[in-house]
Amino acid sequence: MLVPSRRRLRIEVWIVLGLSLGQSAVYSVVQLLDKMTRAPLAEGTSTLNRSQSTREYFDLTYQLLDITFALVPVLLVIYFLTDHRQSVSGDGSNAGSAFRKLGFNFERPGRDLLQGFGLAALIGIPSLGLYAAGRALGITTAIIPSALDAYWWTVPVLILSAMRHAVVEEVIVVGYLLNRFGKFGWSVPLSIMVSSLLRGTYHLYQGFGPFIGNVVMGVVFAWLYTRTRRVMPLVIAHALLDIVAFVGFSLFGRAMGLG
Repeated sequence: MLVPSRRRLRIEVWIVLGLSLGQSAVYSVVQLLDKMTRAPLAEGTSTLNRSQSTREYFDLTYQLLDITFALVPVLLVIYFLTDHRQSVSGDGSNAGSAFRKLGFNFERPGRDLLQGFGLAALIGIPSLGLYAAGRALGITTAIIPSALDAYWWTVPVLILSAMRHAVVEEVIVVGYLLNRFGKFGWSVPLSIMVSSLLRGTYHLYQGFGPFIGNVVMGVVFAWLYTRTRRVMPLVIAHALLDIVAFVGFSLFGRAMGLG
């Protein structure tokens, strides 16, 4: 089987990013400029989960379609990273599987869960302080994690949305990109920095505070991945952070005077 050239891999990366988070980064920069030229950032808002229809079941349909199609680039990445030659490891599993390469599987559920909860606490608590500081300094918009109407399916959809974000971001921005950057001949520090800056950039629509926070989160997550070669703890941590934010705001935000 021919090994793809660096030029071919670069084209592959641009295609994946153009279909996913690279596209989000471009839109995010434009949205930030739009907000900054309208009013001070402190007066702006960023809504993460919007209602897409005033009709309950059409809204549910749109939400589920968004979640489903957002995962297509992840499937593309899994396809690109899979070694399509039939190779079997000593334990009988497919050694060429992308899930195995990324550590995106259930080989060590207990340890992955423990690391995921630890990472969520490590990132989540300082993020609240950074958000408060950003709001006080006027460099962060008001973030509304959920603007969905209160239906029976609201909480399950928010949980699915959180899981979608976790899988898309960690599989593509950490697992896939660090794999490809390594094949470009890039150093580990450079790969981590580019991955982290991309993560920060597609959050710029929320303001400069979330940009900084997500760059730091990206450095921590990417560094850990280089040590463990497992993306699953990162997915778990990210999903936990978003579930707490999305569901907590949906259930208690208005009662606390938020939103």
